[in-house]
Amino acid sequence: MVAAAKLRRAEEAATAARPYAERMSGVLANLLAAAKDSPNAPKLLRGTGKSAADETHLLIVATADKGLCGGFNSSIVRLAREHIVKLQGEGKKVKVIAVGRKGDDQLKRLYGDLIVWRTNFVDVKTIGFAQAHDIASKVLDMFEGEEFDVATVFFGKFKNVVSQVPTAQQIIPAQAPDGVDVPDLKGAVYDYEPSEEEILETLLPRYVAVQVFRALLENVASEQAASMTAMDNATRNAGELIDKLTLQYNRARQAQITKELIEIISGAEAL
Repeated sequence: MVAAAKLRRAEEAATAARPYAERMSGVLANLLAAAKDSPNAPKLLRGTGKSAADETHLLIVATADKGLCGGFNSSIVRLAREHIVKLQGEGKKVKVIAVGRKGDDQLKRLYGDLIVWRTNFVDVKTIGFAQAHDIASKVLDMFEGEEFDVATVFFGKFKNVVSQVPTAQQIIPAQAPDGVDVPDLKGAVYDYEPSEEEILETLLPRYVAVQVFRALLENVASEQAASMTAMDNATRNAGELIDKLTLQYNRARQAQITKELIEIISGAEAL
């Protein structure tokens, strides 16, 4: 009941954030098409400029701070682990930012040495843009310090009450998201004022923060849905177990009564 009450608010917040994030992705896709080959393109777009453009990967693994939500946390961590194994198999360096206590607890068992920063929201009543901005600022500072080349955020995308999809989305270097259609300009040319590069210098950091914020909102909605489903299943299983134990108790009680009656009758006949 608690999860069901929270789910509606969390679902509304996640749904409300999608149009803004998707529209920003569309604008970004247009700008990327115009500026991706420019030598003056922002660093967040063209990468660190190292000879090995994807030598070091940063994985931002966002999970919940609490359990009792079925396989929600484990599914996200499993996807991150598969990504780590794949990257290490290719000879890449991996760093991890653990967002959420449960993901941190699971990852540190095998990959504790890879975790470079961790944060959780145990004492936060409502997750807002401030938390996403703090995480994005940490990521951007690491990128400016050339501590990694590629950043990918892992989260559970809310689909419906019974379905939460573990998702991995690359946010640095920025790329046109899958499923975003670049409009057909029919030969027309956009003239940007200021230039595409100047717009991207401002837009890309906000894009990173918005995508992190969206991931956190999707996670909150997915966690509440998974918690509601898990607790509903637990309640149903407990009810079935009570019914089975009650049936066993009645059978044992009936057998004991029958045994006592047989003993009484047998004793009376012996007299």
